[in-house]
Formats: sequence, C-alpha cells, structure tokens
Amino acid sequence: MASLSKPQSDMHRSTTTTGGYVLSADSSDSSALSTLSTLPALSTRSRLGRRLIQLYAGLTLYGASSALLVKAGLGLEPWNVLHQGLAKLTGLSMGVVLTIVGAAVLLLWIPLRQRPGLGTVSNVLVIGFAMDATLSVLPGVHALTIRVPLLLAGVVLNGVATGLYITANFGPGPRDGLMTGLHQRTGRSIRLIRTGVELTVVATGFALGGTVGIGTVLYALAIGPLAQLFLRVFAVRSAPGRATTIATGQPQEAILPR
Repeated sequence: MASLSKPQSDMHRSTTTTGGYVLSADSSDSSALSTLSTLPALSTRSRLGRRLIQLYAGLTLYGASSALLVKAGLGLEPWNVLHQGLAKLTGLSMGVVLTIVGAAVLLLWIPLRQRPGLGTVSNVLVIGFAMDATLSVLPGVHALTIRVPLLLAGVVLNGVATGLYITANFGPGPRDGLMTGLHQRTGRSIRLIRTGVELTVVATGFALGGTVGIGTVLYALAIGPLAQLFLRVFAVRSAPGRATTIATGQPQEAILPR
C-alpha cells in the first residue's frame, strides 16, 4: 500500500502513484493515466481532519472486510492466504500474524531506502487488530447461502476501505512499499514484481493450509475496478493552487493495500 502524489511531470516516469496506489508500472504501458481534476479547496485543518478520519476508518474497515472473507471460507486475498497459513502453523490469531508479517516486511524497506509514513505504521497496527476484533464477534457460518453474501460483502467493503485510506495520502502499506521499492531498485515492472510476490505468498500460504478458492479469484478480478471507483469517490479536495490527481488507468496495473 511513493507515499505522496507525484507532480504531473512524474507521470512519465516508471512509477506513478496516487497516495501510494500504484496505477501504472511502466511509462510504455498502454494503460496511461489521465490526470488532474481540480476540486474546490478545503482549509488545511479541514483537509487534515478528513484525511485522518479516512485513514483510520479505511484501515479499520479493511481489517473487518478481510474478516468477512475469512468467515466466508471461499478463498482469501493473496497475503491473507499466507497469514492464515502461518496462523495455523503457529497457533497465533490471523490478526497477530498479519501485524508480525507487516512489521517484518517493513524492515525490508531499510535496504530498499523506502520511507514509511503515518499510514504505513498505522497499517501494521490497525488492520490486524480490526480483523481479530471482527472475527471475535462474527458467528461461524456453514450454509452457502450465507457464505456467498459474506464473500461479496467482504470484497466490496475491501474496495471501499482501499479508497478511503489510500486517498488519505499518509503513505502506502508495508507490502506495497516493498513492491515499489523492489521496482525502483531492480528496474523491473511493478506488474512483474507484484505477480511474482503474490504468487509466492499464495503458494506458500496454501502449502501451510491457507484458503485458496473462488473468493481468491473474485477478489483478484474485482478489487482493481472497485478500488479505482472508490479512489475517485473519496479523493480529498486539494489546498488552494494545487490539483487533485484522479487516476483512470486500467485497474489491473494497481498495487492495492494489503
């Protein structure tokens, strides 16, 4: 989930971000971004307050939506397949594992010379707690007529959460920063790095007992368009004299918050 929006001149560089949401991997990609919609300005204090609300509401909702996918039992997001597998191996809760893995990934930022923001640290601390809190109050479900709506609700709410906390623009999540850092250090495309990393974590998580299924496929197909939609819905209006960049490129190029 690099942390701040780049100026327009950077749109032709190898990485383009909107609040840590990486939308185009290469300047040669056919899915170029259209940019710059200037909205009426909010005061600096109002913008900061709204951004903080969006950050923590989004992170909390992200953890809750992930818990819905866990309860549905029809397949998880790539990184949560790994988190679930590690939770089964260690006996720790998924939320605790998510937090530990996030902290470990954050340490990898050091050699990659990535700089964490408030959103990066909050991502590590809040999502796992919100996931465990939600899992503790949700009853077990077995009927497919309940599990399918839980899956759909989890995917949609995950898209809402993505739009909320990324447009707050306090920095990417640790896993997304890892991918952008690898891109900057290796010169490989974001698409290639993301695919390689996520296939690795899914395979490892599945081998450890994580759930891979139709929900994993649905999430992969739907989260890009949903995030693209809610990034526009929740975009924070700019301060006077600055533009709000709203990306409309192909969603499959995105790195999404994990």
